[in-house]
Amino acid sequence: MSSTDEIKTRLGIVELAESAGVKLRRSGKTYTGFCPFHSNTKTPAFVIWPDSGTWRCFGECGEGGDIFKFVMKKEGVDFKDALQILADRTGVKLVEYQSQPPEQKEEYQRLRNLLEEAATFYRHQLLSTPEGEAPLTYLMEKRKLTRETIEKFSLGYAPHHWDSAVVHFKTKGYTEHDLLEVGLVSERESGGYYDKFRNRIMIPIRDENGKMTGFGARILDPNDIPKFMNSPQTVLFDKSSLLFGLDQARKSIRAQDQGVIVEGYLDVIALHQAGFSNVVSPMGTSITETQIKMLKKFTRKLVLALDPDSAGQKAVLRGLESARSSMDTEDEIRFDARGLLRHEGRLNADLRVATMPDGLDPDEVVEKDPALWAFLISTSKPIVEYVLDVLIRDQDVNDPKTKSSIVSKIIPLIEDLPDPIERDAYRQLVARKIKVDERSLLNIKVAEKRTPPSKAAAKVDAQKANNIENPLIVKGNKNLEISCMNVLLRRPDLLPHIDRKLQESRLERVSKNDFDNTEFQLLLELIQRSLEQDEVDQVKFVENNLTPSIEEAYTLILTQKLPVGQNDRLIEEMVRMIINIRQATLKKSLEQISFLMNEPENLNETKLASLSSVMQQYGAVLRNLDDARHKLTEFRRK
Repeated sequence: MSSTDEIKTRLGIVELAESAGVKLRRSGKTYTGFCPFHSNTKTPAFVIWPDSGTWRCFGECGEGGDIFKFVMKKEGVDFKDALQILADRTGVKLVEYQSQPPEQKEEYQRLRNLLEEAATFYRHQLLSTPEGEAPLTYLMEKRKLTRETIEKFSLGYAPHHWDSAVVHFKTKGYTEHDLLEVGLVSERESGGYYDKFRNRIMIPIRDENGKMTGFGARILDPNDIPKFMNSPQTVLFDKSSLLFGLDQARKSIRAQDQGVIVEGYLDVIALHQAGFSNVVSPMGTSITETQIKMLKKFTRKLVLALDPDSAGQKAVLRGLESARSSMDTEDEIRFDARGLLRHEGRLNADLRVATMPDGLDPDEVVEKDPALWAFLISTSKPIVEYVLDVLIRDQDVNDPKTKSSIVSKIIPLIEDLPDPIERDAYRQLVARKIKVDERSLLNIKVAEKRTPPSKAAAKVDAQKANNIENPLIVKGNKNLEISCMNVLLRRPDLLPHIDRKLQESRLERVSKNDFDNTEFQLLLELIQRSLEQDEVDQVKFVENNLTPSIEEAYTLILTQKLPVGQNDRLIEEMVRMIINIRQATLKKSLEQISFLMNEPENLNETKLASLSSVMQQYGAVLRNLDDARHKLTEFRRK
């Protein structure tokens, strides 16, 4: 028995939820109550299935999972921390799996210690040396940061010398190679090393758990370039998977159920100082799916706060398809509307955009009027609406050619949306704003879908009509989950073929919502990441990137034998297993929805209509699953 299974055996989901203050009422084989993750005192749409150890909210948040997901959501922690919390509570001793050799872990810790000492060194230079007086004055007088805030974020100063860090850390016993490994020095072509950061404000970058990974550095001399400089890629620093300020923002993001993404480190710091502590910043690049996943552990509601003159808006005007490639500066967020929409659809997140007025940066807005910042965030717009506003700004929407140009850019974006109701609503919005007949926009949509390049897009409507991700659904059979994961871990290369087979039957691709167990969901994400890179073998990539908290599940799964068969047979079996999982899930969910609908005293008309709509959607998905399974059976007979 694995550690996670032993914990689930010792602590049931009902006991866990009740201990967290959820008042439950037994209803046959299930328990119902009010969801602890969002405000609701009218409709008890939080459901627990003790037999499978799972829970689900059929209300606003749509969250669900096992006891580990409950703790992750409740405490705002990742799986590793949730595992430790529940292990401590149940008295289960966790096996110390080593995803890295002990000597490598020791080396990484030594490098983190070096970065911590570097943060201390730069902070001393800022706060306690004559050379630090000018940068300290800049921070306190021009950027309006208090001494308390400067110390809270451990801000520092890199002296205007070529070898300050080199000399200092060599006296501490570190080698020049150590300094190179953590990105504190650069190597001369002629030999030797020099300080990478000179005459700059130093901003320590920590991961979400507060561990040092590197630095961001801002110029003091306006003639220096670039304006912002990050640590180079190292074993500890990967800017695509880090968010500045998340270690200090995570609790606030969880409490407010909203995360705000701004462009600059100093914007984050100023906003935190003003009391807006749910703000983070990327490392000067486009917002990555990894970063959104990090934030989604704490909230689904994300706002991207853009400077109105940012290159993101200019990119929109140059054409949505080229938005990403048109950006090449490292000190601005790359606003890629279509990329963000795909993230939103895949991750079931709510992404919005807020624009700053009169060319003000976020720190200037909050200094001018904190209430204005709060208003701008509260009135942020969905991505499509934001892009539409950018496209029609300063345009003559009465000009037929202008109308055509706007439509050619915005309709493909609307067609990327997974929800048909959203698509209809935005077509209506476009029609109103540019004063055209909505039917003409529908005709454009149909014409595009008849052309060969958009065959994949034409499948989106059918696929999304069968989407079992929203709301999330309770799923079953752990043995099937193990069998599926066994195939995927040994043969990650089959996943695209399995997805294609599912899509041919108008079914959703394999997703984490097909797995009840949190550790299986994390393994699937790792498998998907392995397919997005081509540097190492996919199986090796998964093995190299295992975290200790999921390595036990990985090891136990691989004790199972791989089913015998050629690729086509394995793909077919995987599709069959996914269909079986989804059918069991849907039937269970339909039973619960029916039960909820038969308690009219707990429902208003809006909620009743919502549940009725979900029930119809699930029924349609179930029929498609039945059709797909029959086709597989008929194919096998032939």
